[in-house]
Amino acid sequence: MKSVRDLDAGGRRVLVRADLNVPLDGGRVADDTRIRASLPTIDLLLDSGAQVIVCSHLGRPKGERKPELSLRPVADRMSELLGRDVAFGDEVGDLRLLENLRFDPREEADDPGFAAELASHAELFVQDAFGAVHRAHASTVGVARLLPAAAGLLLEAELAAFRRLLDDPEHPFVVVIGGVKVADKIGVIDRLTQLADTVLIGGAMAFTFLVADGVAVGASRHEDEQGQDTARAAMADARDRGCELLVPRDVVVADRFDAAAATNVVPVSEIPDGWMGLDIGPQTAELYAGRLSGARTIFWNGPMGVFELAPFAAGTLAIARAVADSEAVSVVGGGDSVAAANAAGVADRITHVSTGGGAALELIEGRPLPGVDVLEGSPV
Repeated sequence: MKSVRDLDAGGRRVLVRADLNVPLDGGRVADDTRIRASLPTIDLLLDSGAQVIVCSHLGRPKGERKPELSLRPVADRMSELLGRDVAFGDEVGDLRLLENLRFDPREEADDPGFAAELASHAELFVQDAFGAVHRAHASTVGVARLLPAAAGLLLEAELAAFRRLLDDPEHPFVVVIGGVKVADKIGVIDRLTQLADTVLIGGAMAFTFLVADGVAVGASRHEDEQGQDTARAAMADARDRGCELLVPRDVVVADRFDAAAATNVVPVSEIPDGWMGLDIGPQTAELYAGRLSGARTIFWNGPMGVFELAPFAAGTLAIARAVADSEAVSVVGGGDSVAAANAAGVADRITHVSTGGGAALELIEGRPLPGVDVLEGSPV
């Protein structure tokens, strides 16, 4: 796979597929992490004398032009960060950002005609959208079939971080997995229990594991019998592989799903009827932090509770601090985990903060990444 460093881009037009799928708030960028991550590749190309055309999607407009999902605020923020003009849409400039690709239904269909239209903007293509390479879309796969293509600096860094994690992790290797459904991450759990020494479970999925083990969890969110069977199988596989799989010992419970709800901390076996667990408790946070403190490699994906509500954020923030305080090579992926690292003020002490939640999980599972695979055979 060729690198952007291998391109003779001077005086040429280069189309860069970036991942600028950022949260917006009132027409302004609420979190510019992904924009900042895209800048090294853009700077490298501009410094080489290239004309750079950047493209990305934002949200899920489903093929319709929705003003609230325009990339115009992203162009404005990119301009601020670079200290230079960023042309937008049909405007002319040495650095230009195209409008939201998903405003056109042909993007997600990997339509050859739309790919050709995108390719017509440039002479070279650089794939730098790690968060989108698991999708076979016109801008991730179609264009790379039509233009000499290479990997951007961000994509290279992401792939290197996960290859190190999967191919040569230093032990003890500790994994933290949170989120809602076991079914959504069972492939990841299965792969990582083959590699890791310890897997720490949090989030709503923890209650499926607890119910599967015969624990009554009150009104806590959990999956049906099929999900519980999946959890039982995961626990059995972990035991057979000699991997320690831990679930919470105590939880923060509330009488309703509300930041103003009445709360308490109880052992997992003593959740009152009608109450729901919304965060790991302090005993569990301390237990998990202890495992992380001794780790040499860490992967974290998914919050430990309802992180967006302040009364239920402590567990997730404790994990963020424990990951940062460790001496391990640490990789954090997934929007909520990255947000937690930022909120805790420790993102700069994480070895690698990934920009691609879904792509990272599919890479760990061993699934193909179409946007990466297509680069392998591209002539540069």
